[in-house]
Amino acid sequence: MPINKCRVCNHKFFKKPLLRYENMPKSAQFLPTKDMLKNDKGITLEIYQCSGCGLVQLRNNPVFYYKKVIRSAGISEEMKNFRQKQFLGFVKKFSLFGKKAIEIGCGYGEYLEIIRQSGLKAYGLEYSEEAVRHCRKKGLKVFKGFIEDDNYKIKNSPFDVFFILNFLEHLPQPNSVLGGIYNNLADEAVGIVEVPNFDMILKNKLFSEFIIDHLFYFTKQTLTTTLMLNGFEVIDCKEIWYDYIISATVKKRKKLDLSYFYQQQKKLKDEIERYLKRFKKVAIWGAGHQALTVISLLNLSGKIKYIVDSAKFKQNKFSPATHIPIVSPDRLIQDPVEAVIVMAGSYSDEVAKIILKKFDKNIKVSILKKYKLEFYK
Repeated sequence: MPINKCRVCNHKFFKKPLLRYENMPKSAQFLPTKDMLKNDKGITLEIYQCSGCGLVQLRNNPVFYYKKVIRSAGISEEMKNFRQKQFLGFVKKFSLFGKKAIEIGCGYGEYLEIIRQSGLKAYGLEYSEEAVRHCRKKGLKVFKGFIEDDNYKIKNSPFDVFFILNFLEHLPQPNSVLGGIYNNLADEAVGIVEVPNFDMILKNKLFSEFIIDHLFYFTKQTLTTTLMLNGFEVIDCKEIWYDYIISATVKKRKKLDLSYFYQQQKKLKDEIERYLKRFKKVAIWGAGHQALTVISLLNLSGKIKYIVDSAKFKQNKFSPATHIPIVSPDRLIQDPVEAVIVMAGSYSDEVAKIILKKFDKNIKVSILKKYKLEFYK
C-alpha cells in the first residue's frame, strides 16, 4: 500500500505531491522483451516531501527486487580507479589497515574487491544468490542475507568498518537497515554511506532522475539527518563523482557513560551527612527542581527540619517523594535552625546575603555549588 508518512522520521507528508509523473517505467531493470510488450504498462510516480525532516521520497511501493544490488557502474574503468584512490585514502586517514570491514549490498563484488585491495579484511552481505555464488568464486567472503531489522546478526561481526554504496535509496525501511548495521559494528567503527545527489538534481533541473527503483532523493542535509537519527555522527559529507554522488563519512555514536554521576552523588551524600552531624537542626533554602532532586537522591527525609522557599505557591506544601514541609522565610524566626544549606542555583549568593542580613547572625550558611558545600561568609 502507498504510504502517507516519512519512512525515516515518521512525520506526515505535505498534503500535495511535489510531482506526479504518469506512464513511467515500472522498473529500471528486467526490461520487457518483444513478447512482453502487450502486458507492459506504465505506472504513476508520486513524489512527496516530508513535513518534518524534509526528505523527498516516493509514495510508491518498492520494486520487487529492491533487496538485490544491480550495479552497472562497477564495470567502468574510471570508476574503478576512482574507488581505489577513495578507499585507500579512507583506510590511511583512519588507520584501518587490517581492520574488519563489511559492505552492505555488495552485488557481484565490484567494490568489495577494491575494499580488500585497500588493506581491509573484507566481507560482504548480499541477498542475490547468484551474486553471492559469483563473489565466492572470486574468493570473496560474502554472506547471503538482508538486514530486515536492527536485531539482524551478520556473521563475523562486530566490524570496524562498513560501506553502503548507492543502496540506501532503494530500501523501504532505511531505519531498520541502518539500525542493523549499527548493532553489528564495534565501538569507534567508521563507514562510508553514499547515495545519488539530489542537491545536484535540483540545481541542474534534472527532471528525468526520478525512477521507481529509487524511493529516496537525499540532499546532504537530509542524508545527514537520516544518519544522525540512526546513531551515526557525520564526520564529513561531500559531493563526489562529478557531483552525482553524496558521500558521507560517518562514525558510530557511542552511548554516553554517566556512571560517574553515581560517584558524584555518593560524594555529596557523604559530605552532607558529615555536615548534618555537626548541626542538630538544619534547613534547606530552595524548593526548585535541583534541590528537590538532591533531597530525594540523598534520602534527606527526616534529616532536614524544613525547606524554605520565598515562592508563596510552594509554601504550606511538601517536597515530593520525601515529604519535608516547605515553609516561608519567616519560619527561620519562629522556629530557628543552626544551619541552612542554600540550594537556589544562580540565586544562591543572593539568598545567602538575605539570610545573614535578616535572620539570626549565628546561623551557619553554606551554599551548594557544583555539588560541593561552600560556607558563606
